Amino acid sequence: MGKTQKKRQMRRHNPMRVPDSHLPKGLSAATASSSKQEAILPIIQKMESLDAAERKWACVAVSNLIQNDPSTRRLLQGKNIVGALITRLSDSEEEVVIEAVGSLRNLCIDGGYDICAEMYNKHIMAPLTTFIPKISNILSQYLENPKTAPENAQRLVYEFADNVITILWCLSETSNKALNSVNQIATIPLLMSFLGAKDHLPLATVTSAAQCLYVLTDDNPPARNEVRSNGAYTACLLSIVRGDEESRKPNGKGKDVSDERETTLRVLCTGILRNVSPIPPPSIAATVNIDSELVLPTLLPVISSISLPEVSQRVQELIAQEDAVPEMEKLSLKHAPKNDHKSPAEIELERLERRLRTVQLAVEILTGVSATLPDPELEPDGEEDAHDDIDEMDGDEDAMSDDEGATELPQKSAPSALPSIVEPLLALIHPAPLSFPPTAGAASPHPPTTSVLSAIHICALECMNNVFLSLATPARLQSQGFASDADREAGPKIWERVWRALEAVGTNVDGPGQERRRDMWQIAVGVLWGVSLLWKGTLIPQEAQVHVLIQLCTAASDASVKVKCVGTLECLAQHPEAIDGNRFLISLIGAPSAVPTEPLLQALSALIDIYSDETAPYDANFRQGGYLDALTGCVETVRRLVRGIDRKRERDLRRRGEEVRDNLIAFIEYRRGLRL
Repeated sequence: MGKTQKKRQMRRHNPMRVPDSHLPKGLSAATASSSKQEAILPIIQKMESLDAAERKWACVAVSNLIQNDPSTRRLLQGKNIVGALITRLSDSEEEVVIEAVGSLRNLCIDGGYDICAEMYNKHIMAPLTTFIPKISNILSQYLENPKTAPENAQRLVYEFADNVITILWCLSETSNKALNSVNQIATIPLLMSFLGAKDHLPLATVTSAAQCLYVLTDDNPPARNEVRSNGAYTACLLSIVRGDEESRKPNGKGKDVSDERETTLRVLCTGILRNVSPIPPPSIAATVNIDSELVLPTLLPVISSISLPEVSQRVQELIAQEDAVPEMEKLSLKHAPKNDHKSPAEIELERLERRLRTVQLAVEILTGVSATLPDPELEPDGEEDAHDDIDEMDGDEDAMSDDEGATELPQKSAPSALPSIVEPLLALIHPAPLSFPPTAGAASPHPPTTSVLSAIHICALECMNNVFLSLATPARLQSQGFASDADREAGPKIWERVWRALEAVGTNVDGPGQERRRDMWQIAVGVLWGVSLLWKGTLIPQEAQVHVLIQLCTAASDASVKVKCVGTLECLAQHPEAIDGNRFLISLIGAPSAVPTEPLLQALSALIDIYSDETAPYDANFRQGGYLDALTGCVETVRRLVRGIDRKRERDLRRRGEEVRDNLIAFIEYRRGLRL
C-alpha cells in the first residue's frame, strides 16, 4: 500500500463545475445536444462588430450561455470562442476588455484543463502580462487615496483583478509550461498586495488572490521560495489564519466572522503556509508548528461543521423554487446580460457551493498532513514532529469515511491527531441525494453541487487512506495488539460503515457521467485494505462482500486496483471462519501469464501468508484443493516474470518480485516437508 500523494497533473482545487467527460466528442455532437445553438452565430458575429456595445454584449453573452451547460460550452469552443475573446483583450474599449476577461475566467472555471490549455496555446499570457503592472498601479492609487484614483479604479481593483487572478490560478494548474510562464511575471507581489490590503478590499477578490497563491506555492519552488523567504508575507498569512482582531473585520466594517469567504480565506492561507513550510527565521511564523498549531485547529472545525445530506436537500429546495418561477419573469439573454441579476435562490446556491468547495479544500490539505504524520512507534518520549515522513509500505493510494456514530481508533499506535481527523471524515464519505448524476444518463438537477459533493467524497477517501497507513506501521501490524476492547471493536464498525457507503454508491459505474462512482470504488477498496490490515483476523468475511471484491478484481483494468482487492481478500481469508472466501486467490495463479505482474505477486504473497499456519481451520482448502501442486507449477513462470522486470526503471517491483519468488520456493519446500 502507499499513501495518496498530491500530483499537480492530477489535482485541482476547483475542478470543472460541470463535468462533461460523459458527453460525446466532436462539434456535431455538441451541436446536437445544445439547446442554445441558435444564439451562437449572433455572438460570434457581434464579437467582431465595429460597435463597442455589441462587442461588449457578445462577451457577456458567452458567460450567460455556458452557465451549467457543457454542451453549449463545447459548441462555442468549436467556434473558436477562446481565440475571439483573447483578441478582445487588446480591444480599444476598456469595458470590452473587462467583459472579455470575465468570460475567459468563466470558461476556465467551467471548462477545465482543455480550455485552459487552449488559452495558453493561443498566447493569453501576452495580454495578461500587461495587466499585472496596471492592476498593481491602480491598486496602490486606490489604497492611498480612493478619491483621487481613476474613475473606474474600484471596478478594476475588484472585478477585473479578480478575473485576471482567477485565470492565472487556473492556468497554473494546466501544465508546467503555463506554470513557468506565470512564475516569470510579478505574480507573487501582486497577490500578496491583495492579501495585505484585506481590510480594505472585498473578500471575494482577496480570496481569489489566496486561491491563486495556494496553487502557485504547491510543489512549485520559485513561488514557494519567494513567499517563505519574505518575513512580511508569512507574517501576513499567519495573521489571517489566526484570525487576529483586525483580520476579523473585512472591509473594516466588522462583518460577521462566519462569512463563508472569511472561512475560505483562512483555510487557503493555512494551506499556503503549509506549502511553504518550514519557514526560516526571522519570520514570526518560523516559531509555529504549522500542522499542530494551525492546520488541525483551523481545518477540523471546517470539515465538522457541515452536513452533506442537509446541503443536498437545501439545494433541491432551491432548484424547485427556481423551477416554479414563471419563464416570463426570468431575464432573457436576448435582451440583457443577467450577470448582476441573480435571484435569491441563485445567490444561495452559489453560497452553498462555495461552502462545499471550502470543505473540499480543507480535506485536501488534511490529506497532505496525514501523508506526513509521524510513526508513533518510532517517536522518542512521545513527541511528534509533523514534518517527519513515516515509513511507506508497498502498494497504492486510497482512503475512507461514513455518516453515523462516533468510532474510536486504536490509541496504542495512533498519534493524538488521528482519531480527531477520522470521525469528521467518516461523515463525508456517505453519498447524498445529489452526489452523482442519475444512473439513467440524465443530467444532475444541479451539476455544480453534484461535482463538488462527489469531489468531497473522493478527497475524504484519499485522506482516510493516509490516516490508516499512518496507523498501519510495521510494528503495529506485527504485534496485532489493541489497547482496549473498544479498539478491537472499532475495525468492524468502520468496515461496515465503508460498505454502507459503497452500497449507496451502487455498482452501476459504467454508464455516461458515472466516472465518480467508479473512482469511489477504486479508492475505497484501498481503504478496505487498510482497515483489514489493521484488524486482520477480526473481520468476519461476508459472502456478499467477498463476492463484490472478487468481481471488482476481475473486472478492473487497473493493476493497482487488482492489487488492493487481492490484499483485502488476503486479510479476510485469515479469519477462522474464512473457509470459502480464500479460494479466489488460487485461481489467479492458475494462468499466471494472463495476470498482470503486480497482482500476481500480491496473490502469491497472500497465499504464502494465509497458508503458513497449517493448523488454521481454512488450511483444509490448501490440502483438498491441490494448492501445493498449483504453486509448484507456476514457479518457472514467476521466475521469468521477475527476470523481465527492469532493474533500473522498476527497482522496487523487481525487489518485491525477487522476494516473492524466493519465499514461494521456500514455502513449497516447507509444505512438502509437512507431508500433510
